[in-house]
Amino acid sequence: MDPGKRFVVVDHRDLSPEALRGLIEEFVTRQGTDYGLHEATHEDKIRDVRRQLDAGEAHVVFDLDEERPNIVPRS
Repeated sequence: MDPGKRFVVVDHRDLSPEALRGLIEEFVTRQGTDYGLHEATHEDKIRDVRRQLDAGEAHVVFDLDEERPNIVPRS
């Protein structure tokens, strides 16, 4: 499959609040991100990802090969 056609960008505002929250929760628990000297709470991480989505710093993509969504930085 052409890599340019493998991923579909999904507007996070088109997801239900429950689906978006579930996707963000799955994302922050799988990441293992280092937050420096001060560990962020689970809710802080969720708010940070939501802020990044709302600000356009990240977006939701759907991988057509793996048939699953992901959150990636916009670059």
